[in-house]
Amino acid sequence: MTTGGGMAPVLSVRDLVVEFRTTDGVVSAVNGVGFDLVPGETLAILGESGSGKSVTAQAVMGLIQPPGRVVGGSVRFEGRDLVTASAEERRRLRGAGLAMVFQDPLSALNPVWSVGFQIGELFRVHRGLSRRDARRRATELLERVRIPAAAQRVGEYPHQFSGGMRQRVMIAMALALDPKVLIADEPTTALDVTVQAQILELLDDLRAETGMGLLLITHDLGVVAETADRVAVMYAGRVVETGPTDAVLASPSHPYTEGLLGSVPRGQSGREERLRPIAGAPPSLARIPPGCPFHPRCPYVVDRCRTERPPLEGHERAAACWRSDEVGRVEH
Repeated sequence: MTTGGGMAPVLSVRDLVVEFRTTDGVVSAVNGVGFDLVPGETLAILGESGSGKSVTAQAVMGLIQPPGRVVGGSVRFEGRDLVTASAEERRRLRGAGLAMVFQDPLSALNPVWSVGFQIGELFRVHRGLSRRDARRRATELLERVRIPAAAQRVGEYPHQFSGGMRQRVMIAMALALDPKVLIADEPTTALDVTVQAQILELLDDLRAETGMGLLLITHDLGVVAETADRVAVMYAGRVVETGPTDAVLASPSHPYTEGLLGSVPRGQSGREERLRPIAGAPPSLARIPPGCPFHPRCPYVVDRCRTERPPLEGHERAAACWRSDEVGRVEH
């Protein structure tokens, strides 16, 4: 279980289970996920596509729609369980308590309304501001996320902004009601490296400025290393390793984390180092293997791994692996 260094968590997820009923059977997209997020910290949820990262974020926000459903666990925001809360309670908390920046800002923004109108609508609906005051607040937010000439651009439409600027607009919308938790789901997808760095720097600056907790969903180890205080590594709908980012990346305790690190070029000058990709492919979430779900791809596998699922145990560091003490120390 992830921890936050002794502070009371603003967001606490326990044993979260999300299923989708499909023609191929029940898809276990999230299976027993748990973590804490404290004010002012960045927790990264890391894993390959299909590991359950984004579904976890959507479940926290109460955005799971049929055929999906949350079938177990709790999501507590400041002590209130959002899983059992009414739809109206969850709606009130979105934006004011928890906010989300989505992966594709162009599809998340309405193309027929100006960005200023869309940001201002949050103030009109939730704060009762007039149209003029809402536009002024929208302009202030665009300035806050470092959009040049904000007073002029507030009247422009999403298609008139670049990808990086659209993502800044989405961040402005997410910050409008001063949330205590911001969830950023792959916020730099499809952006070039320079713009990616700018967006990550902006998110980190805003986190430090406001004291909000930042939950960062990503598959990019570089993003995790640059921005996250702690990391939770997901595989096949489960958290398989957690801990402080520096410690996990320097000395992983789960073979999957070790495999992710081995798949990334180190870029050390003067040295030739072969990449060590993880063998095989992630399992179908409709047919997760028995025992440890990683065992078909694992170089450390023993008979016990095929039949018994290892628990995630620990405090500051935890790994769901029967051989976690041997990871990185055994030839395979």
